[in-house]
Amino acid sequence: MSVSVVMPQLGESVTEGTVTRWLKKEGEHVTADEPLLEVSTDKVDTEIPSPASGILRGIAVDEDETVAVGAQLAVIEDSDSAGAQAPAPAPAAPEAQAPAAEAPAAQAPAAQSAPAYAPPPPAPEPAPAPAASAPGNGSAAPSSTWSWSAPPPAAPAYAPPASPAPAAYLPPMPPAPPAPAYAPQAPAAEEEPADAYPEPTPLPSGDSPYVTPLVRKLAAEHAVPLEAIAGTGVGGRIRKQDVLEAARAQRAAEAAAAAATPAAATPAAPPAAAPAAAPAPARPSVVPSALRGTTQRMSRPRQVIAKRMMESLQTSAQLTTVVEADVTNIARLRERAKAAFQAREGVKLTFLPFFAQATVEALKVHPVLNAVINGETQEVTYHAAEHLGIAVDTERGLMVPVVHNAGDLNIGGLARKIADVAARTRDGQVGPDELAGGTFTLTNTGSRGALFDTPIINQPQVGILGVGGVVKRAVVVEDPALGEVIAVRSMVYLALTYDHRLVDGADAARFLVTVKNRLEEGAFEADLGL
Repeated sequence: MSVSVVMPQLGESVTEGTVTRWLKKEGEHVTADEPLLEVSTDKVDTEIPSPASGILRGIAVDEDETVAVGAQLAVIEDSDSAGAQAPAPAPAAPEAQAPAAEAPAAQAPAAQSAPAYAPPPPAPEPAPAPAASAPGNGSAAPSSTWSWSAPPPAAPAYAPPASPAPAAYLPPMPPAPPAPAYAPQAPAAEEEPADAYPEPTPLPSGDSPYVTPLVRKLAAEHAVPLEAIAGTGVGGRIRKQDVLEAARAQRAAEAAAAAATPAAATPAAPPAAAPAAAPAPARPSVVPSALRGTTQRMSRPRQVIAKRMMESLQTSAQLTTVVEADVTNIARLRERAKAAFQAREGVKLTFLPFFAQATVEALKVHPVLNAVINGETQEVTYHAAEHLGIAVDTERGLMVPVVHNAGDLNIGGLARKIADVAARTRDGQVGPDELAGGTFTLTNTGSRGALFDTPIINQPQVGILGVGGVVKRAVVVEDPALGEVIAVRSMVYLALTYDHRLVDGADAARFLVTVKNRLEEGAFEADLGL
């Protein structure tokens, strides 16, 4: 019985998918729910598990090929039917061993009890051979292709190849004294594994744990060999954290080696030169990326991002307006409430929930920024709810999960939802429907130290707000008693990119001023329990 593997429905709006990588090869054994292949769509990348246990047969869709939802990708052949085909090479044994009449009988039990990948079990079969191995030891004949199924003492010509098998697979066998006699036959022992598996039946490999493309890319960027990483995931799978930890350990080892080199060279110099070398501090070494000087194919997510960005610029008339906001009051609120907030909500209190709260409140007042244009009918739809997209930096590229009905949440609710979707997006656990349906986007470019930028609109939306880094600097402020004074304040730039087909510059400025005033007011005590 066989089971078909088909392209699944990965979201309501997803109609096709691209096979980015087969995790198993044709002929390999797979178990139910084991990752079988990777599929990429316009919304998300995901692993497709095997629907049943058996042998992978008939891969119909190659890597980088796009097919519609429901199309057959491969066939999983039942293990029972695959097992019936596996012993097919056994009948050839009588032809190769015609003088040995007992050989087929010795192979029959092994063939009946062996699974689909039967060759390994016959290795222990020559257990009775040690008793007869001594007489045939002096006449070492060339190893035969069928030495793994060596008969009992009735076939002494095949005894020499069989005798190393107990030494290789059964170390605790009683005839321990002959072990030194077999030691000189190292070449025969090296040839034994090749002879023991005459048929190249594919087996599930456990030598190298499965590595996702994201982890592989991260390892390449940090120049960390995957073979040297011990995976801590399920089944020894190498995770992102394992690569980062290995990269840190590698950098530490390189730094230690660089520091040890001058230290080792110092004793060779005259004693008088030692004080002069001490003041020179070791400069951190620059580790070049493994991508330098290479040409690689763009990943599927990168291709989708590139396509969407160009479509956005070609669809709408985009320009950016920037204002500066003083968020000193919010910074002080964070210091007062962050410990209790984390204990109560389970997430850290960052600036982002405050920016999100001010944004959704401004969208309610200025719905022109929370709208969509229908180019065919020349109609504008003003959304009744605020579905806030949050730009998240991931290993695969920029992703925008959506916090649906963000206008109904307070600071605590927004902080929890943003932390949840951001974490699952970085781990590749976000669903396709969570990446769709946004009506406005918020991008925190300041998380990487940027003061501000000019973000590109996420179509079919008409606006995106970029939040820069919060920095302390001296500014002129009005003091009730002293007038204009210079003070150190926490400042941030707010950059709004909008679609000029619908939003005018004055509309954009009014929206930004509303956000700015809400942030500078800093009246979030009720949400923080203060």
